[in-house]
Order: sequence, then C-alpha cells, then structure tokens
Amino acid sequence: MGRGRFGGSWGRGKFGTFWGGRMAAFGQPPINIDETDAAFTISLYAAGLNKANVTLAVKDDVLTVAYPGSEQTGSEPTNNGYTYQEFSPRGFERQFQLNHKVLVDQISATYTDGILKVTLPKNPETNKPAQSITIG
Repeated sequence: MGRGRFGGSWGRGKFGTFWGGRMAAFGQPPINIDETDAAFTISLYAAGLNKANVTLAVKDDVLTVAYPGSEQTGSEPTNNGYTYQEFSPRGFERQFQLNHKVLVDQISATYTDGILKVTLPKNPETNKPAQSITIG
C-alpha cells in the first residue's frame, strides 16, 4: 500500500521530486496528475467547495492550492441543523514544486462537478524530449 504503479512512496511515483509537496498526505484531497506533450494537468477532487474561496498562487516556483474550509472557530460546536454529519468542506493546502518546467504566467484553472483542474503549460526550454541512443 502506498506505492503507485511507478513505485516510490506516496507522492513520489513517476514524478520523483519534481512535484515535491505533500502528495496524498492524510486529510488532503486526492489528486491525479496528467501529462501531455504540451502541459501537466492536476485534477484535485474537491467536492462541495465554494470556488470563490479557492486560492492558487505561485511563489519561488512552488504552486500552492489552498482552501480555508469551514472549521468552527467558536467555543461551542454547532451542527447547522444536522442530526448527524460526516462531511463538511475542510480546509487544505497542497504545494507542488515546479522546477522551472512550467510557464507560470499561463497557468489556468477550472472547477466543474467537484473537480478542480489546474493546467500547467510546459516550458519548452526546460522540457526536452528524451534522446535515443543507438547501440553500435
């Protein structure tokens, strides 16, 4: 358990330290990372969030996706009229080390059907295709 099909510990897998951050940490929303020739796409499962409260920021080549959540701050817990409650939008913060592989001024995001999709266009200067070497 904890190992993807590419091996490694939680959050490492195929990307190694490229993504860094706290991938699949306890209490964090799960993510999928897709890669095409042109971009990486982070799909974060975040059902029930108010998208106006989701923040995305890049500082020092680290992408941070955060949500403040609705944790109770008062001394008396309230259940908002629920007889029983198992879920509520909890706060989270996820960070991803970009390592200059992304054009940060072109990052975009959408939130549809409970999935936050962040598109990270690749920087063509730092994302070179693998070079084949012929064995003689």
